[in-house]
Amino acid sequence: MMFISRRTFSALALGATLIAAAPAFAQEGTPHLELTLEDGTVDIELLPSIAPKHVERVIELTEAGAYDGVVFHRVIDGFMAQTGDVKFGKEGAADFNLQMAGTGGSDMPDVEAEFNSESFVRGAVGAARSQDPNSFNSQFFIVTADSTFLDGQYTVFGKVVSGMDYVDALEKGPKEQNGAVANPDKIVKATIEYK
Repeated sequence: MMFISRRTFSALALGATLIAAAPAFAQEGTPHLELTLEDGTVDIELLPSIAPKHVERVIELTEAGAYDGVVFHRVIDGFMAQTGDVKFGKEGAADFNLQMAGTGGSDMPDVEAEFNSESFVRGAVGAARSQDPNSFNSQFFIVTADSTFLDGQYTVFGKVVSGMDYVDALEKGPKEQNGAVANPDKIVKATIEYK
């Protein structure tokens, strides 16, 4: 019979607790958000080292299937494409409402800003928010042109490593309507891969 001291047992229990409490991205490799669109796949490298709470939220929503079917409700030519409204922007959902898309989020609490030194250059992925800097919930945007005027005002939590041509090809909305898209493209499937 094996004897385990109280100290050893406490250390094992603490270790098990720490493993259970580890963030969702504490796996082998770097997490990537793979967005399958109708035309192809956009591969976004997530950046947990600079925005761990944002990355954790995106992984959690993705693994729950929350982003599947969500439309790119706001796309401004030469600037950015916004998606991620899991409440009003999810095609097929009971509360899908294209007029309201961009005003909703998940049932989880908002995430505080994690401003960092990563710049909003073409392909950067940022956390969408309201006027409150600490209001990121589920929505995000991909800049299609260098937009460094956003630096320090929005959290960068990822960068596109392949598939920007599919982002460029998304249906755009008129600038006079702030890019609201009448016939939006959607995320067919979102997955997390570790590379």
